[in-house]
Amino acid sequence: MGKVGAGGGFLVRLSALLAGTGLLVLLAPGVLSSRSCCSSQHPGSTPRWTLTPRGFPHPGPLGRAPATPPPLLMRPLFAVAPGDRALSLERSGGSRVSVTTAARSGRRRRSGADPVKTEPGEGASRSRRGMLRDGGQQGPGTGARDPDKATRFRMEELRLTSTTFALTGDSAHNQAMVHWSGHNSSVILILTKLYDYNLGSITESSLWRSTDYGTTYEKLNDKVGLKTILSYLYVCPTNKRKIMLLTDPEIESSLLISSDEGATYQKYRLNFYIQSLLFHPKQEDWILAYSQDQKLYSSAEFGRRWQLIQESVVPNRFYWSVMGSSKDPDLVHLEARTIDGHSQYLTCRMQNCTETNRNKPFPGYIDPDSLIVQDDYVFVQLTSGGRPHYYVSYRRSTFAQMKLPKYALPKDMHVISTDENQVFAAVQEWNQNDTYNLYISDTRGVYFTLALENVQSSRGPEGNVMIDLYEVAGIKGMFLANKKIDNQVKTFITYNKGRDWRLLQAPDADLRGDPVHCLLPYCSLHLHLKVSENPYTSGIIASRDTAPSIIVASGNIGSELSDSDISMFVSSDAGNTWRQIFEEEHSILYLDQGGVLVAMKHTSLPIRHLWLSFDEGRSWSKYSFTSIPLFVDGVLGEPGEETLIMTVFGHFSHRSEWQLVKVDYKSIFDRRCAEEDYRPWQLHSQGEACIMGAKRIYKKRKSERKCMQGKYAGAMESEPCVCTEADFDCDYGYERHSNGQCLPAFWFNPSSLSKDCSVGQSYLNSTGYRKVVSNNCTDGVREQYTAKPQKCPGKAPRGLRIVTADGKLTAEQGHNVTLMVQLEEGDVQRTLIQVDFGDGIAVSYVNLSSMEDGIKHVYQNVGIFRVTVQVDNSLGSDSAVLYLHVTCPLEHVHLSLPFVTTKNKEVNATAVLWPSQVGTLTYVWWYGNNTEPLITLEGSISFKFTSEGMNTITVQVSAGNAILQDTKTIAVYEEFRSLRLAFSPNLDDYNPDIPEWRRDISRVIKKSLVEATGIPSQHILVAVLPGLPTAAELFVLPYQDANRENKRSTEDLEQISEVLIHKLNQNLVHFELKPGVQVLVHAAHLTAAPLVDLTPTHSGSAMLMLLSVVFVGLAVFVIYKFKRKIPGINVYAQMQNEKEQELISPVSHTESRPSVPHPDLRWPGQLVDEKVESQHLEAGEMAQQLRTLAALAEDPGSVLSTNKVAHKHP
Repeated sequence: MGKVGAGGGFLVRLSALLAGTGLLVLLAPGVLSSRSCCSSQHPGSTPRWTLTPRGFPHPGPLGRAPATPPPLLMRPLFAVAPGDRALSLERSGGSRVSVTTAARSGRRRRSGADPVKTEPGEGASRSRRGMLRDGGQQGPGTGARDPDKATRFRMEELRLTSTTFALTGDSAHNQAMVHWSGHNSSVILILTKLYDYNLGSITESSLWRSTDYGTTYEKLNDKVGLKTILSYLYVCPTNKRKIMLLTDPEIESSLLISSDEGATYQKYRLNFYIQSLLFHPKQEDWILAYSQDQKLYSSAEFGRRWQLIQESVVPNRFYWSVMGSSKDPDLVHLEARTIDGHSQYLTCRMQNCTETNRNKPFPGYIDPDSLIVQDDYVFVQLTSGGRPHYYVSYRRSTFAQMKLPKYALPKDMHVISTDENQVFAAVQEWNQNDTYNLYISDTRGVYFTLALENVQSSRGPEGNVMIDLYEVAGIKGMFLANKKIDNQVKTFITYNKGRDWRLLQAPDADLRGDPVHCLLPYCSLHLHLKVSENPYTSGIIASRDTAPSIIVASGNIGSELSDSDISMFVSSDAGNTWRQIFEEEHSILYLDQGGVLVAMKHTSLPIRHLWLSFDEGRSWSKYSFTSIPLFVDGVLGEPGEETLIMTVFGHFSHRSEWQLVKVDYKSIFDRRCAEEDYRPWQLHSQGEACIMGAKRIYKKRKSERKCMQGKYAGAMESEPCVCTEADFDCDYGYERHSNGQCLPAFWFNPSSLSKDCSVGQSYLNSTGYRKVVSNNCTDGVREQYTAKPQKCPGKAPRGLRIVTADGKLTAEQGHNVTLMVQLEEGDVQRTLIQVDFGDGIAVSYVNLSSMEDGIKHVYQNVGIFRVTVQVDNSLGSDSAVLYLHVTCPLEHVHLSLPFVTTKNKEVNATAVLWPSQVGTLTYVWWYGNNTEPLITLEGSISFKFTSEGMNTITVQVSAGNAILQDTKTIAVYEEFRSLRLAFSPNLDDYNPDIPEWRRDISRVIKKSLVEATGIPSQHILVAVLPGLPTAAELFVLPYQDANRENKRSTEDLEQISEVLIHKLNQNLVHFELKPGVQVLVHAAHLTAAPLVDLTPTHSGSAMLMLLSVVFVGLAVFVIYKFKRKIPGINVYAQMQNEKEQELISPVSHTESRPSVPHPDLRWPGQLVDEKVESQHLEAGEMAQQLRTLAALAEDPGSVLSTNKVAHKHP
């Protein structure tokens, strides 16, 4: 669960994946290894949780089709229900034989299609230990030493009743899907297809139907449309008469629906492309469809009409409500993605899934691809602090965190089973790589205890995690597992759900009766627990509910499991003893409730024989099922309880049509079994008759009686046993020691179980043991080992903690934050809790039970808040503190700094934020040629540039999970000139006051200046300032070439400045903003507080008076202030012997504001006024300053001067 299975999905297979289903999918042998054929079940994603199916590979009894099925291999299998038969075959050139059991079997806890293994030397049959050869069907050896222990083989050839039908005209078709309705129905449907692996699509299809158990077939292409190409066949799991055919979406998107077992069809157009289907477990007409664009649709009319339920649904994460645990059968559980990419768990009605009707059973978000709904349980995963946390809801109650041993620290988890009100989980802990530990839970699925350590795992071809665990069918609590011990893999068996495990006892004799010297624990029998839809792989295991004592598997005898020297073994007493039956791999079918075992050898040669056993594998008889050897592609048994008809699918040659051989086994029986043909058999484990708290006696057919059993009767009788210590496992927090006792683990405090109760109440005090779930024992030590009610002790508060519900230390301004108060010990009902949120608000509660859902609070301001909680009762008190960072989303960052500065003078850079109050921030600065950043907690820094040129400054602001940045360029020179520019008023009408517009207009202004003056562009820098009216700063720069020669002198800058002033005063600088809109550029006038009147009516005497007043003011200023240089209006130069800092350009902090009022812009005249108030003049410079003022009075536009000034940021 969870990332759960990082790198590949964890899937589960049944002991015979294709068993117990009515749908057979045929794939040509040799093509299965092609990735184009067998794509991953969840391409591009990693399933987070996976569950063991109940008899077929979909979660629970839901009839799920996988989200992205392979073209043929998997999808239809998921569309059928228990009791059907299903198999998938594909052929190519007769190079392989594919045989799959048709009996429904026990569950194999693995997944992933195994690659096809080619026999060495195609066309050659392997021979071992003097085995006989016979036309490719290899009989077991002779020469048995002990007739009682040897497996007997009758080499006389017998003939089975069979008929053969060729699907004429489909010789080129390389895929087929078969559905056998069964249950007293004689109808078989076959869909054959030509799949072009180069094009990756289906180019032809044919539909065949038989009404006589497969003796003859009728082609139905004209009934579905001669030009219609079919891609998939689906069967309603609750009504096998209802068939659904899906057309190839590349041609058209349609459904063909039949309600009479495929005799007639109605066609319905679709406006979406179906990727998978999910049938309701009870309502035969209710279907969920998942589209290729991740939308979920529902139909209450078996696909005739569809309604959209939800968009952005996670693939394969949608479920019907399970009957018995949900009141609403039309309730749909699904995992959906939000706009920002988060996942959340939603529920809604299939026909009324609006925004207002959707519920969110789990508060907040969940990890992507982690929702599982299985029986009475719902599972989700949430990662916080780098660790995954798993939550479970039992019978749709409030979610609780799943409790593993404290230091298990899982990095991967898979839910294997939820049968019998208990969760079986495989957990990969922090110190494991290729193994998993098995854990088993209490009824609620909350508390888990260890069942088995270091179970072997592997990955399938598509990256699916496969766990070597197999649940034996028909016997409750019986599992087989491959455990890794000192780098050796050994097979273990349990009869009590993992309470006790033991090695398998090897057979006493081999196939011929020779003694086998194998002493436990050094030597034992080891089994391959692989179950795959590709049956030619090594490792087959099969069991069946209706034959509870019989297990057939491949494996080897020795110190560990091996992939070489594989033989077939059978147990007829539920795993207590084993017998070798073949020395090569065979596929086994169960017929007549296990009364007949059919074995068909894996070989690359055509065959016409198979082997039958009527005595649970002790002896085998050879039968021919066809007169012409057949390359076998698959086998399908008749559905239902009596299973006496089998269909073998194959071909005579690479270019021949599909050959369907119907084999009827009824002819080998002359009568039905009577009561005297049976004997009692008691289930046991190495002589111990009490299994899961009961003695169970079954009836078996006597081995010498060759009669047809008919319907399975189940256990003949069952009697509960007296409870012993073996019926109890260790409770949560306890570990079993070498003396068999369950004692508390070092990390577990048994008294913590009473922390949730109050004085006067009682709680269940664990004895360290808990009864194995589904164990039926009574009396005995039951009372001694069962948890007992005990009065709640009075305790002072201890172990108080306050945390956020999501485990984070941050909250968002204006949004609810949920705080959880946790107390290890203390009277929860008689406890006063006081919570101070740190923002001037505090609340009190009289008991902890009133805070189970957490305390919700909304912070209106950003900052770091000290949240304190105080808990008091009559016996003591405790307190805890949480420092909570409340933030708001950072939307914009603007870096404010001068456009130009002088060398070796400090520059101030400021990060202006929007909004201005965000919370705790970190600033990362890069400037100049520094390769290492400067990290600060303040939004401003100062620095110097020691060389001339263009420099880039970048600031990154980190706020929570968001990081924003801004980059600016600053020019550094020893000397430069500047001039404030103004524009004709019409420019303001088109000024949106955003940085992008200012950059573009600056470029246009610069171009117009260059064109009007002929000055090289390297000497000009234009920066449009924020705010209205529109203004700009023009910088004249001393550009020099790349080899640092021909640098402009001060006189050159003066000349350039004069040219610019002249052109601007002559109104020769202008540009076209848009067609018909001309903008004039001119030097800015001192309009805020003019020193002179520019109109012709003013006299010279008035001007002289004004200059006199200014002169007197400046003189007084000199007397009372210490000596400082008067600033030039806008002449910038470096003075080596001065310490003053640089004045930042008027743009500074205004970049992030929507507008800047006109009076806030500092014009040249204002600069004079401000600096006159803040700096002193030297007497030697008075005359020069007066001359400057006089020049201003004569020509306010000529504001360039030759004063050398050092500037300081105010």
